[in-house]
Amino acid sequence: MQRTLSVRMDVEDYEFVKKHAKESKEEISKAVRELVDLGRVMLAIESYKKGTASIGKAAELAGLSISEMMETFSKFGIKSNVEYDDYLKSIENLRKTW
Repeated sequence: MQRTLSVRMDVEDYEFVKKHAKESKEEISKAVRELVDLGRVMLAIESYKKGTASIGKAAELAGLSISEMMETFSKFGIKSNVEYDDYLKSIENLRKTW
């Protein structure tokens, strides 16, 4: 399901989106959706790097699964901020639940 949104933006930003859409041979609305998707991923990456989001929260921000988010981190060269002790605790908790 999609919703309609009207957005005001600077002329410079509008011209950028218009040019991007033309170069991509797509409608402006599709270009805006793609830029929003990319912005969500960048927000998730920055939040994770700053330590304000876990990998699960980052995945939620980006609209991706945790495995997709891990792949994205790898593509961008982002190292995990999970400490080794935390990793061992999670394995132990997993063993207890199984």
